[in-house]
Amino acid sequence: MPFQNLVRLSVDSPVHTICVLGMEIHVDINGCAPKDCTSFTIRGTARVLIDVSGAVITGKEDASISQSLPGPPHVLLRMLSPSLSEDGDKAGSRGDLGNLKPVALLPALHAFCALSPQVLVSYFFPNEDVPAATALLYLTGIEVSLEADIYRDGQLEVPSDRIAKKKWVWGPSGWGAILLVNHNLVDLGQLTDSEVKGILSEEISTLAHMTLIVQGPDSTLKNYGLVLHTSEEEAKRVRVYWPMRIQSMFKLVLGPSQHAHAVSSLRSVEKTLYVAAIDFPSSSFSGLVSFSVSLVEQPQESGIPETPIYKDTIVFRVAPCIFTPSTQMPLEVYLCRELQLQGFASSVTELSEKTNVPVASVYEDPARLGKWLQDEMAFCYSQAPHKTTSLVIDSPRIAKLEEYPMKYSLSPDVSYMTHATEDHRVASLDSVGNLMVSPPVKAQGKDYPLGRILIGSSFYPSATSRSMGQSLRSFLYAQQVQAPLDLFSDWLMSGHLSEFMGFVPVENGSKDTKDFRLLLASPRACYQLFQKKQMEGYGNATLFEEVRPDQLLSNGREAKTINQLLADENLRKQNDYVEKCLHLNRTLLKRELGLEEKDIVDIPQLFYLEKLTNVPPDQQTAKLFAKPYFPDLLQMMVMGKNLGIPKPFGPQVEGACCLEEEVCRLLEPLGLQCTFIGDFDCYLTDIGDFCACANIRRVPFAFKWWKMVIP
Repeated sequence: MPFQNLVRLSVDSPVHTICVLGMEIHVDINGCAPKDCTSFTIRGTARVLIDVSGAVITGKEDASISQSLPGPPHVLLRMLSPSLSEDGDKAGSRGDLGNLKPVALLPALHAFCALSPQVLVSYFFPNEDVPAATALLYLTGIEVSLEADIYRDGQLEVPSDRIAKKKWVWGPSGWGAILLVNHNLVDLGQLTDSEVKGILSEEISTLAHMTLIVQGPDSTLKNYGLVLHTSEEEAKRVRVYWPMRIQSMFKLVLGPSQHAHAVSSLRSVEKTLYVAAIDFPSSSFSGLVSFSVSLVEQPQESGIPETPIYKDTIVFRVAPCIFTPSTQMPLEVYLCRELQLQGFASSVTELSEKTNVPVASVYEDPARLGKWLQDEMAFCYSQAPHKTTSLVIDSPRIAKLEEYPMKYSLSPDVSYMTHATEDHRVASLDSVGNLMVSPPVKAQGKDYPLGRILIGSSFYPSATSRSMGQSLRSFLYAQQVQAPLDLFSDWLMSGHLSEFMGFVPVENGSKDTKDFRLLLASPRACYQLFQKKQMEGYGNATLFEEVRPDQLLSNGREAKTINQLLADENLRKQNDYVEKCLHLNRTLLKRELGLEEKDIVDIPQLFYLEKLTNVPPDQQTAKLFAKPYFPDLLQMMVMGKNLGIPKPFGPQVEGACCLEEEVCRLLEPLGLQCTFIGDFDCYLTDIGDFCACANIRRVPFAFKWWKMVIP
């Protein structure tokens, strides 16, 4: 039985055609109308929808439409459900109707149409109630569709509007299917292009589902074929697996080397396919991927090409990579346990036990002491309605894969991916370690329910300026859900935001108070504290009094009293410069995150300026950069309400460090518990000049990213 998009009726014999759900059949009413007939009536069975010049009926209530002749050029027909058999029940035939008397013809026609999906057109002479002639159209309905969880509720629902799944809409009332990036299948996929391979069922079962539905009489379907396909460019970003008859066996049918797959031996089937993305959105990839299934009519004679009949399309969006702020609860701490860091490692382990957070040891790296843990690594997550995945992004400055220690230290449920950097200099800002995420905020009339990514930058180009590379920057912007914001950090030796700012969760006491505080380094607050202690008679209290002389020497520090620090005019001028840099960022953060002064806590901290240290000669510049003068109090580990803060080794006043007392005075009333971790060598090392040998994986946001309103 051939498919016809335009059907011409006949009063001599029934016409047979295929109708694909989702398509419209155009029916010529006028062509077979007997001469002198002035009107017609059209009715259909329950599964047929009839549209005559905008008037729409189905056969559910024995409805019909009557119009004068000539009628509209075409009547539109649609099937509402697939047929169980070809032409339905053939108990009645056109020949049987010919033996009936006119008075009995109309009731017989009505009963006849109720037996199968049909359309009956009756033609009338003027002023007569009995039809002069009738035309019958037999419809065999078949369904060919791709379905997925387009309403993001974990359910497979066939939309009433078949056009809806061809669009992807953001927002709480939006729709569209979602794909997760799966790096665990990338290597397997490279081995299985167009081949059948055994893959662990539990891995495949975590992928997004896309269901191929084919329904209709097998005797009709055998004359047709199906092609599952996507574009060549989109095929590079995804993999689609087809389950085989053998348990736990899957065939890769769409992927980087194959963008179309022909389905042979077409028959009624409902087949679940498993789909994974292999790339996050980027500057060259919008994140949208469309899959289509095309129905083609097989030629009955050799030399005649197959004919495309119908195409159904569904659009997925690849879930973005989402970074978490320090205000989210910790899930897991990754910690370098080198011998040189044992004091730090022990303190962090104790703090983790207090917070009931497991600690994972990273692959040992004696040459770098785990500094890459913060400098080049960032934990994030990706989420679909059916699953949330954790991953770490590595932006390495080393070239060989076997030198990537983090890859071999991750928990089994954490994926790993690299993002190549463009600038491999030691002092480069081109790494994911050079970003921070704010808690959820509202600013300038906009909601940021997943916070904002904060990027350290130079703010303006110069011969010595450093900024994040365009590739990584474009990647962050392409995720769309965390609205990146540039801050000025190129004044710092390391250039990392975490040296002068951070966020901590607090107990929200009222509607006017945020549930977090922004901590900002403040030389001004430090000088005020030291001046207060000097006035109280403690001017001879000494900074670094508890630190061994050899440690001070190896780290380029010397013990000084409060009086000496306050009298050092050069140090004060350097911190005046730092204060100006901090003020610029303070203004930006207040405006772009919707903060007020009451949301900011000034943490006492001094800096000093010097040339880049521990860099090759060709990377050295004449410009001076800021380093923390004493262990950076902002480089704290936030683990819920428990804070692991670098011990500053500040001046001792009545047996207690005045810097520690001041930090506790500022933070403990907010419901925070301060633990000072004393490992001087761990904090003040080389260019980083901060503790970078631990990193924390955190709980994802409760807010679902697809509910965001994106312009």
